[in-house]
Parts: sequence; C-alpha cells; structure tokens
Amino acid sequence: MEHGLSQEEYIRQVLEVYRKTPGTTGTARRADRLLAAQLYQRGLSFKVIQNALVLAATRRLIRPADAPPLGPIRSLAYLLPVIEEVLELRVSPDYYDYLRYKLARAESTQ
Repeated sequence: MEHGLSQEEYIRQVLEVYRKTPGTTGTARRADRLLAAQLYQRGLSFKVIQNALVLAATRRLIRPADAPPLGPIRSLAYLLPVIEEVLELRVSPDYYDYLRYKLARAESTQ
C-alpha cells in the first residue's frame, strides 16, 4: 500500500491524474471513485496507477497516422487490464519516464 496516503487522498489523486490523462473525457464518475477505492483496498500503489495511465495514453497517442481515431476513455475501468500488465511487467522505472517523455512530445505536436 502507498505509505502516507489515506484512502481519501489516494482516491483524490487517482481521479485527478485520471482526469488529466490525454485521451480521457476529463471527468470522473461515481463508478470511477468506487473503483479507485477498490484499487486502494487491493493495496496497489499510486505509482502503479500512474504508470498504467501513461502506458495506455502513450499507446493511444502514438499510433500510425492512417489508423482510425479512437474515442475517449470514459471510465477508469478501461485501465484494469493495463494495471494488471504493469504489475506483471518487469521493466525499469526509467521505461515509464521514457513513456512520459514520449507522451509529452506527442501532445505538444497535436
């Protein structure tokens, strides 16, 4: 569990980073709040959630130019498979820093 964060603060931070993630609708619903509470209760660190958001957003933004456009992510539940993938991946934290860099560059060119 993320040390030093209450459940309330964890939920607030998860929903805030979710809303700010490129490709989301920018809004969080009650179901998103409930899912964030479940993630807290599972003991998932906030960093895992952040990394999953970065991975999903990067995959959605960095696609072939002729690929059909994707609709916005409308629910935090969209990330559940990506969260599981992040938990299983054994990659350096530098990889997620690299993805953040790629995501920022892709956003700045759109």
